[in-house]
Amino acid sequence: MKNKTARFFWGLTRIGMGWIFFWAFIDKLMGLGFSTVAEKSWLAGGSPTMGFLKSGTYGPLAGTFQSFAGHPVVDFLFMAGLLGVGAALLLGVGVKVAGYSGTMMMALMYAAAMPPKTNPLLDDHIIYGLILLGFAFGSEVGETFGLGGWWKKQKLVKKNPILV
Repeated sequence: MKNKTARFFWGLTRIGMGWIFFWAFIDKLMGLGFSTVAEKSWLAGGSPTMGFLKSGTYGPLAGTFQSFAGHPVVDFLFMAGLLGVGAALLLGVGVKVAGYSGTMMMALMYAAAMPPKTNPLLDDHIIYGLILLGFAFGSEVGETFGLGGWWKKQKLVKKNPILV
């Protein structure tokens, strides 16, 4: 990306999106009282998926998603996704994988509560997914304000370009 303004924009957007995922992980892990109270934190034995999947789902797929609520494997995968996508975007490494993975998380969350109640077509999950796909398709997104330049030079990444 030759345009410095675009690099600046995408770098800040990547960090912002990374913080959204990473913060969700931290709050659900420790129960800082923002979205998760301390007694329902993962460290206190709570389920990070129970609230949304039990109470926030509706529509044709609600029953399927509600059946996943509180399952330890689902909790682990959800938390690993929040941490992995968040850390990758904050650091600027593995941005392509984070972009695809984050988009899949957003698509599943959209499917769990569709159609959206406030807009018949779009909600924040679709917009976040589009931004995350922009990161996945951008070749230099991790380099501005991140470690992407260094990351690309690593042997593992050269052998496996999906890891950029």
